[in-house]
Amino acid sequence: MHLAELNIGKFRYPTDDPRMAEFMENLDRVNAIAERSPGFVWRLKGDNNNATEFRVGDGMAVNLSVWEDVASLENYVFKTVHVHFYRKRDAWFDLMEKPHFVLWWVPEGHLPTLDEAYARLMHYEAEGPSDQVFGWKEVMDEQRMRALRCA
Repeated sequence: MHLAELNIGKFRYPTDDPRMAEFMENLDRVNAIAERSPGFVWRLKGDNNNATEFRVGDGMAVNLSVWEDVASLENYVFKTVHVHFYRKRDAWFDLMEKPHFVLWWVPEGHLPTLDEAYARLMHYEAEGPSDQVFGWKEVMDEQRMRALRCA
């Protein structure tokens, strides 16, 4: 099984607004790092080589990707230059009160559609974590439990 992830957000400004420049000017760079990262499998992208043309729900921007495992995604998100942009996300995206990130397992070789991914997020929002969907908190809780069992 591989790990799929969907992350959505509402841009604070139009993508051509100067306040979005740092984010937009680094998309290709950050996406290239993802694609070179160990464990990367696939990411949703349009003709512009990123996913900024796709929207779900009420105009939410999306990031949809597949990774070999949680550790690979976690390494990319928190141990590459990506973390710089992750920490600055409030400059470019509105604060979300509802869940905006979800993880789920997919059979190796399956590339989820955006509709499928959004349905997973809606399930997570409505039902919370389960065997079908989960988030970073559940991943961290599982890692802590595993560490305690091994100690």
